[in-house]
Amino acid sequence: MHPPVPLLGPRECREQTEIDGYTVPLKARVVVNAWAIGRDPESFKPERFENISVDLTGNHYQFIPSGSGRRMYPGMSFGLVNTGHPLAQFLYQFDWKLR
Repeated sequence: MHPPVPLLGPRECREQTEIDGYTVPLKARVVVNAWAIGRDPESFKPERFENISVDLTGNHYQFIPSGSGRRMYPGMSFGLVNTGHPLAQFLYQFDWKLR
């Protein structure tokens, strides 16, 4: 995915944590490089979608370019709900046979 802005605004850590052996102290100011954490959009790896559940309101940031929690993109839930209709129309146009 290609986020529109390369860096997410400065944030303050709510708790001390460790990332790859580096300790990030409480109340440290951090800037997240959104371009560096995304997957390569040019490579198709369907196995990355197996056995996952998407929680748009929790702390699991599968859709980080669209935000999460209070700062989530407001149209995301609308888009997720409305993807079913074009898919249904696409499938309707074909003649399907079960073997």
